[in-house]
Amino acid sequence: MEMMKKCLLLAVITCLLMASGYAQGKNEVNRQLLPGWLYGSVTDGKTGAPLAGAAVFIYDLKTGAVTSENGNFRTAVLKAGTYLVEVSFEGYASAVATITINGNVQHNFTLGTTIVEQEGVIVTGVTTATRLKQSPQPVALIRQQQLLQTSSTNIIDALGARVPGVSGIATGPAISKPVIRGLGYNRVVVVNDGMRQEGQQWGDEHGIEIDDYSVQRIEVLKGPASLMYGSDAMGGVINIQSLVPAPEGTVKGQVISEYQSNNGLRGFYGGISGTQRGFNWNAYGSYKGAHDYKNHYDGYVFNSKFDQKNFGGMLGYNGKWGYSHFMASHFNQRIGMVEGERDNSGAFLKTDSDGNESPASDADFKRLRPYGPYQHIRHLKFIWDNNIRLGSNTFAATVAYQRNQRQEYGAQETGTPEAWFQLQTINYALKYHLTERNHWKTSMGVTGMFQQNNNKAEEVIIPDYDLFDIGGFMFTQYTYNALLVSGGIRYDHRHINSKPMIDDNGDPRFVAFTKDYGNISGSIGASYTLTPRTTLKLNIARGFRSPNMAELGSNGAHEGTRRFESGNTTLKSETSLQADAGVEWNSDHVSVSASVFYNRINRFIFYEKVINNAGADSIRIDPETGDALTVYRFNQRDASLCGGEIRVDLHPHPLDWLHIANTFAYTRARFSNETEGTRNVPMIPPARLLSELRGDFLPKGKFLRNLYIRLESDYNLRQGNAFTAYNTETPTTSYWLLNAGVGADIYNSKKHKLFSLAFNAFNLADIAYQNHLSRLKYTAANPATGRTGVFGMGRNFGVKLSVEL
Repeated sequence: MEMMKKCLLLAVITCLLMASGYAQGKNEVNRQLLPGWLYGSVTDGKTGAPLAGAAVFIYDLKTGAVTSENGNFRTAVLKAGTYLVEVSFEGYASAVATITINGNVQHNFTLGTTIVEQEGVIVTGVTTATRLKQSPQPVALIRQQQLLQTSSTNIIDALGARVPGVSGIATGPAISKPVIRGLGYNRVVVVNDGMRQEGQQWGDEHGIEIDDYSVQRIEVLKGPASLMYGSDAMGGVINIQSLVPAPEGTVKGQVISEYQSNNGLRGFYGGISGTQRGFNWNAYGSYKGAHDYKNHYDGYVFNSKFDQKNFGGMLGYNGKWGYSHFMASHFNQRIGMVEGERDNSGAFLKTDSDGNESPASDADFKRLRPYGPYQHIRHLKFIWDNNIRLGSNTFAATVAYQRNQRQEYGAQETGTPEAWFQLQTINYALKYHLTERNHWKTSMGVTGMFQQNNNKAEEVIIPDYDLFDIGGFMFTQYTYNALLVSGGIRYDHRHINSKPMIDDNGDPRFVAFTKDYGNISGSIGASYTLTPRTTLKLNIARGFRSPNMAELGSNGAHEGTRRFESGNTTLKSETSLQADAGVEWNSDHVSVSASVFYNRINRFIFYEKVINNAGADSIRIDPETGDALTVYRFNQRDASLCGGEIRVDLHPHPLDWLHIANTFAYTRARFSNETEGTRNVPMIPPARLLSELRGDFLPKGKFLRNLYIRLESDYNLRQGNAFTAYNTETPTTSYWLLNAGVGADIYNSKKHKLFSLAFNAFNLADIAYQNHLSRLKYTAANPATGRTGVFGMGRNFGVKLSVEL
C-alpha cells in the first residue's frame, strides 16, 4: 500500500509538470516556428573541394542526409526547433553546428583534415543531443570505423582497447563483463538502441547479449548516471547504437567478413537499410564461430570455443511531426565453459556422456560446437521508440520487451539443461522536452521496468521473483556562449517480490520475502570553454544501486566459483557520491585530456565467509556433485575509489601523417575497514599504459585511400592490491603486449569506395600472460607445470573486410 502511494504521488507530480510544459507550448503557438528542410554543402576546409558521401545527421530527430557528387545535401522536411547537426566524413574531423529550423534553412559546412577527433554529438546521460566537448561528465565516443580496425572476440574487449578506464571481467574469449573505473556487474548499465539491456548481469560468467558486428557507434559515460538511468548506473553507462535510420532517399548495404588465426574465428555480417519519403527500414544477420584458442603455456585451451547467430531489423517513419520506430533483434549464442582440468602430463581432459574422462584430441580442440559444460543464451528484444511534437515541445515514449533465456549444461552432454533462467522484462520511458527558452532546455519524465524471473530446470541459485521499478526525474541544461551548466534530480522506487520454493525433500529452498527500496539521485556539472583550445569540466553526481536478487536471495552452489552462496535480505541500497574534474586542450597538432575522480560508496556489497558456531568455516555439500563448498554470504562495507585517465595525442608538423597517442588509466579502491587483513576492493583493474605509433597516408589517393600503419604497445602494470581475503584473489604480475595493424580503403576509377580492408596482429611476441580480471586465472592448476589457471590468448593475426553496397 505504501509503495502504491509513492508511485501515485510520483505519477501525479510528473503529470503536473508535463501539463505545465504543454501549456507553455500551447501559449507559444502564435510564435511557433515553421517546419522546413535543411540544405547546403560540405567542402574541404583547405581546398574548397566538394566532399561526396559526407554524412549529415540530426540525433534528436534520428534523420539525416548524404552529400551528392557535388557536395550538396538536403534533408527531408524537419519539424521546427533548434538542433545539433553533426557532419562526418572519413579522414576528416567531424563538424557540429547548432541550427534552428524555421522554414527552409541553408547551412554550409567545411571539414578540416585532422587525426585527433575533437568534435562529436552524444546522447548519453542527457535528454537531448549535446556536444561532446561540452559534456560535464567524461564521455568517450567510438564509431564503427574504429571498431572495424580492431580485432577482438567480443565488443567489450574491443572497447577496452579504445577507451581508457574501461576493461572487462572475462571468462574466456566470448564472455566479457564491462568495468568502468573499477565498477562492474550491476554497477554499470548497458543501453542498446535506447533501452537498457537486461540479462542476468549479476552472474560472473554472464556477458552482454549484443551483436558486435551490428554496432554503429558506442558512447561510454564514466561516473554515476542514476539521474537518467535509475538503479545500477553507479559506475557509468555503455550506450550501444545498432539500428540507425538511413539518410533520406538512400538505400545502402554492408557486408563484413572476419578471420582470426589463433582460434580460427570466422565471422560474417550482412545488413541493408533504406529511407524513402520518410519510411525507413533496416535488416541484418550475422554469424560468428571460433574453436579453442591457444597460448605459449597451455597450448589449445579446451572448450574455449563459441558460436553465435544473430539477426535484427527496424521499421519506422519520420515526418515533420516526429518519428516512430519499431526495432527487433534476436541473439543466439553457445559458449563453452573452461574448467581447466588436466591429467598428470598437462593434457586437458574432456568428459563424455557416461562421465568418463580422456585427453582432448586435436579434433576436439578444432570443433566449433562447444562440449559440456556450456551455456546456451538466447535474447529476444522488441523496442518501440516514438518522438512526437506537441505544440513547440516534444513528447518521447519508448517501450520494450526483452526475454533472456540462459541454459547451462553440465560436463556430461545429456541434452537436458541443469540450470535454466528465464528473465522477462518490460521497460518503459516517458519523457517531455520543453522547447529551448532563454538558453534553458528542460526535460522531465518517468522511466522504469517490470521484471519476472523463472527457474525452469532442477538446478537453481536464485528464486523466482517479480520486480517493479519506477523513477521520475527533471533535468535542465543552460548554455550561454562558452558556458554549459546542467543538472537534475530523480526519485526511484523499486519493489521486489521473491517467491518461495520447496525442494525434492519437502524442505524450503527459498523463503518468500518482499523488499522496497527508495532512493534520491542527482547531479550538477559545468563545462567552460576557457579559450577556443581549452575546455574545463567539473561534475558532482549521486548514484545508487538496489541489491540484486543474487545478493538478496541466492541459496545454492555457484558453478564455476566453488562457492555456496547465501543471500542476505537485510542488505540496503548502495549509494555513491562522485566528483569528476577534467581539462581538454586541443590544437592542430597536439591534443591533451585529463580527468580525475573520487567516488565514495556507502554500503558497498561484497561476499564474505560464513563462520559456524565452532569458529570454523561453514561448509555445505553440493547435492549435484558431492563437493564440499565453503559458504559465503553477502555483506556491506563503505568503500572509496579514486583515479583518473590521461591522454596525449601528437602529430607534429610538418610530419602531419605521423600520429603518436598515449593513454594511461589508474584506479585505486579500498574498504573503510579490513577483511582478513586487507582493505582492497575485489576486481579492480591494474594501471594500464597504451601507446600507439601510427602513420596515415593517401587521404585522397586514386585507388588506395586512407592507408594507415600502426604499432601498439599495451603495458599492464602489476596489480598488487588484490582482495586476498578468503583466497578470493591473488596479485597479478605485469605484462607487455605488442600489437600492430595496417589497412586501407579501396576505390574504383569512378571514385566509389569498393571495400575497406584491415589486417591486425595481436601479441606479436607470443607472451604468456594472465589478466587480473580474467576468471580463468583461478581454474585448476596444471599438474605438469604447477602453474595455476589458464593463460590468455597467444599470437593472433586477424583480417576484416567491409564492403559497402
